[in-house]
Amino acid sequence: MKKLTRDYGEIIWTGKKCIMGMPISFTRYILTDSKLITRVGLLNLKEDEIELYRVYDKSMKLPFGQRIVGCGTITLLSKDSDTPTKVLQSVKHPRDVKKLLDSTIQEQRDKYSVRGRDMMGASAHMEDRDGDGIPDPPEFPGRPMV
Repeated sequence: MKKLTRDYGEIIWTGKKCIMGMPISFTRYILTDSKLITRVGLLNLKEDEIELYRVYDKSMKLPFGQRIVGCGTITLLSKDSDTPTKVLQSVKHPRDVKKLLDSTIQEQRDKYSVRGRDMMGASAHMEDRDGDGIPDPPEFPGRPMV
């Protein structure tokens, strides 16, 4: 099933967003050995990619209307700066795609020795209250700010 292209490298899976069970959309999802690429458009193309090792959570929705035609929606949460949430809308065989994503993400995490806790930084919960561009540490009740 794996094929090699000069544009993306090794492609593991490719699929389209389905409308009423038919893949007649101009949105294509491409899973390579290291990235998930979303390509949208016919004449003017827009591509967005996410490194798989940055994904820290996955969820799947199977609404009744999509389930009837064998589709589902997969949502990925990542530590990617421009794409923190990636939604694969209405893809065929969502459980199989999610299993494939799970195994590919795990391979990439093993390759880079990354775990979920490595991506959870304090900066995600810190905000810049004084406007100097540096996140301030959280305030704890009864403890003065330093």
